[in-house]
This record gives sequence, C-alpha cells and structure tokens, in this order.
Amino acid sequence: MRARLRELTANGARVALVPTMGALHEGHLALVDAAAKVADVVAVSIFVNPLQFGPNEDLARYPRTPESDSAALTEHGATIVFMPTAEEMYGANTSRTTVTPPLFAALLEGSVRPGHFAGVLTVVAKLFNIVQPDVAVFGRKDLQQLSLIRAMVADLNFPVQIMAIDTVRESDGLALSSRNRYLDADARRHAPALHAALVSAKDAFDAGSTNPAAIESAGKAVLAKDGAFEVDYLTLVNETDFARPSVAAKGDSIVVAARIGGTRLIDNIQL
Repeated sequence: MRARLRELTANGARVALVPTMGALHEGHLALVDAAAKVADVVAVSIFVNPLQFGPNEDLARYPRTPESDSAALTEHGATIVFMPTAEEMYGANTSRTTVTPPLFAALLEGSVRPGHFAGVLTVVAKLFNIVQPDVAVFGRKDLQQLSLIRAMVADLNFPVQIMAIDTVRESDGLALSSRNRYLDADARRHAPALHAALVSAKDAFDAGSTNPAAIESAGKAVLAKDGAFEVDYLTLVNETDFARPSVAAKGDSIVVAARIGGTRLIDNIQL
C-alpha cells in the first residue's frame, strides 16, 4: 500500500483516506465523493476490525460485500482500495500495542460496548500510519467516534486533517447504516421514529428551551409513543468531550441509541 501510494504521490499529490468496514451504502459513497473534491488521490480502506467488536457482538455476521463495494468505489472515483486481512493488520501477536482512548470513551457508546473505542482508535491510528493521508473523511452519524478521532489526532500530533460529512438519510429520515439490512419489515416501518425523536428534541431547543432535561424529554416522548424501541440513551452532549451541558447551546448535539427488532441503531442531530 505504501509503495503504491509513493507512486501515486510522486508529484506531490494530496491524499484523502476514507476508512470503512465495507458493506458500502450511499452514506459511505458520499464520503468518497467529498474526499475526491479535496484530494488528488482517494484511498478507501475496507476492513472489518475485530478489535472493536465485543464477545457477544456481530463480528461473524457483519455484512461483507467486497465485489459490489469495489464496483461502487470505481464508479465514485476512488483511486485505490486497501482491503487487508486481520492477519495482515495484526499478525498472530496477542500482546498488541493499542491506543488508550480519552476518558469520554467510557461514556454512552463506551458504557454499552466496553473496549469498542480502543479498537476503533487503534485501527484508525494504524490506517493513518499506513496510508499517511493529508485528510481523512468520516461521517457524523458515529459522532462519539468522530469526536474521539479528533481528540486522538490532536493528542498524538497526527498530521491529518479530519473532515466530517453530514449523515445521509433515507427519505423518511432513517440514517443510512450497514446494519439497516438487519431490520425486518416491521422494524423498518418503526425505525424512522428515531430521527423523528431527534427532530422533536431539536424543535424544543429552536422554540427557546435551553433546559437539557426538557429537550431530552421531547425526544423521549416520541419514542415512548412509538413503543417499538428499547432506548439505551437519548441525551444532550457537547461534541468536545461528550459531557452533558448544564445549559443547551448552539453546536451541542442530541445523541440516541436504541434497539428495535434485535438491531441496535444510533443517530444524532446538532442544535
């Protein structure tokens, strides 16, 4: 990968990296399109990272569609696809060096998925070292992940610009996700209520409320009325360290995670 990139950047070409786990959808492809606007070389990684899956999570059944992924990336102008195996990325060594995340990695998603963000940051750091991009492009749907990557880049002095792209949604508001394919017909019918809850919470802020509990209650009421979700959390956070502010302000975000029909969905909206 490095040798090929040296050839591609011999004349000082700017490199963008789009890290993915494959099973690409229009949300991923929007990241590729955005990368192509700011770089001469667009590198896309496809790697289902075992370090970020817990013992009872869906590593084995996580969708893998390398042929269709490669075809879509060609259509969207990706320059090079990096598709390593777990053995190539980590070898057989069981005592690996890993990245210790900032403390806010233990909140929200981190409390539900212990060790998840250490796995994410470790693989992202490895990809940054392998590809050595000028810019890396991530989606805002995984907001806590995005904030942690920004923190790692600042803390460890990676010379990488982090570019964030707005969440791509279905026409009914459901955020695009590789896990959406797990939804059965009934769950898919209810799934847009997750985004509707976030919109309701934002509407409360837009109407003048700055009380975090009141804003959160507006969102929770939508999910309670729908009745199909088991809610892990719906809370207001600031995007720097995911602390819950005492007073809501523009730039804060409402984040939500909930389970429906055996599938766990996450989403967020910015005030």
